[in-house]
Amino acid sequence: MSQRNREGKRGARERLREQRERERARAKRKRTLGVLGAVVAVFAAAGAVGMYASTSADDSGKSGGSVVPPRGAVGKGRLVIPSGKAGKPGKAAPATLTVYEDFRCPGCKQFEDVFRTTVHELQDDGRLRVEYHLVTIIDGNLGGTGSLRAANAAACAQDRGAGAFRAYHDVLYRHQAEETRDVYADNDRLIKLADTVPGLVTPAFRKCVEDGRHDGWVRKSNDVFAHSGYAATPTVLLDGKSVYGDPDKPLSPNKLKRMVLAAARD
Repeated sequence: MSQRNREGKRGARERLREQRERERARAKRKRTLGVLGAVVAVFAAAGAVGMYASTSADDSGKSGGSVVPPRGAVGKGRLVIPSGKAGKPGKAAPATLTVYEDFRCPGCKQFEDVFRTTVHELQDDGRLRVEYHLVTIIDGNLGGTGSLRAANAAACAQDRGAGAFRAYHDVLYRHQAEETRDVYADNDRLIKLADTVPGLVTPAFRKCVEDGRHDGWVRKSNDVFAHSGYAATPTVLLDGKSVYGDPDKPLSPNKLKRMVLAAARD
């Protein structure tokens, strides 16, 4: 075999090998894009039903920093912010609504917008106590720090009193942006919104927000939620039983009111 023929065959083998490498690379890219597409589809479905699922890779849930509970926090580890009157003299409200929420979560805003008035009425009548658990799912899923920053600011409002927390809590949901826009990562914006709550913004409140006084507490709350068995926000329980998010058993404000009044009769 001539030198020219040998070189020609070697060149053909090299070209065949290079072509196979390119085909393998294209196949790998397709598989990767397929996986990414499936992940995007899952998030789109979560958003469509107004819930957001937790992921185990939530950087905002990492431990770090001192855990400083806000004033009036209760429960194990003092990770719960209570809201509502105590009920009849000497007695607790007959029903307790437990809410796990994220200030960037669109499903949480949907719940608040629909049920806010009813929940406030039941609270003010002494029939319902609400226990808020603040978490940071959206920071983990989409990146950013707005869930953490807003939760810290809400905890700073709680330091000023339960009434300040409730009012500021509602302001944050009324002004929530799309979850892909991390506007609550800006402490100045959070303080500006707090200025709509009479008497909330003081030098102490401003320092609390800017210093991230309750960041460690929020991270701890999120970490406990991640290991709680619940996987999405909002998670809403009435006296320990899940009552929201099941399409086969939809919850309405009137239904919630009936359930709370029934608990008072028991």
